Order: sequence, then C-alpha cells, then structure tokens
Amino acid sequence: MLIEKFSQYSFILDRTARKVKQYAQATFTQQDFDITIDQWAVIKILYNADPMTQKELSEESSKDQPTLTRIIDLLIKKNLVRRIEHPTDRRCLLLQLTTEGKAKVEQLSPAVASIRMKAWENLSEEDFAHFTRILNTIHQNLDKG
Repeated sequence: MLIEKFSQYSFILDRTARKVKQYAQATFTQQDFDITIDQWAVIKILYNADPMTQKELSEESSKDQPTLTRIIDLLIKKNLVRRIEHPTDRRCLLLQLTTEGKAKVEQLSPAVASIRMKAWENLSEEDFAHFTRILNTIHQNLDKG
C-alpha cells in the first residue's frame, strides 16, 4: 500500500512538472520569445552567475552535457551566449552572456515571472511553504544517496 502511494505521488509530481513546462513553452511560443524554456533556464543561470564552465552550467541546470551543448550552440547562433577563454586553464572555455543575452533576460524576466505565477494562483502562502519544504526534503533525501 505504501509503495502504491509513493508511486502515485511520483506520477503526480512528474505529470505536474511536465504540465508546468508545457504551459510555459506554449506561452513562450505564443508571445514570440524566440527561445525555448530550456534555453531560458540556461541564460537565466548565466545572467546570475556568469561566466562559468560548461560543466558548472550542466550541474547548475541539471542538464546532461550533450543536451547542454545543443542548447549552448543554439544560444551562440542567436548571439545570446559566447564562449571565452578561461583565464587560468587553456584547456577550458567559459560561457558568458552577450550584451544581447543580458538584454533578453531583462526583457523577458517580468513575463516569465507572470507565467510562473499562473501555476501558483489559488495557493496560499501556507500551501507554498509546505510544498517547498516537502520538495526540499525529497531533494535532500536523494542527495544523501
């Protein structure tokens, strides 16, 4: 019985995460943001902490290296991100937002915040606090191995 409950919770969590991402991507497309939700996540991380190595960005974004490489290549083509030399390690490149990339984050941030708030409407501060605590506990349980 307990395993069935956990399985049901995992299904609900996965289904909800997919729905949030689908809603956000549909809104990005409708509003002609010219980037995907995954590309947004990458440029937002870089906006808050660039420059960083691709390995660091992979860890921060929870994206595997091949997926992140494809995203970075597309962002470079859009002139939102660039690769620069590492100041102390010639074998390593850093990723950095371009001026256009910084402007894109600043331009889209209010709209993205509004999109995210759609998922939270009709929830109280208490609901949000419980939800955050529960998700953090699940994350920490899995970090422990």
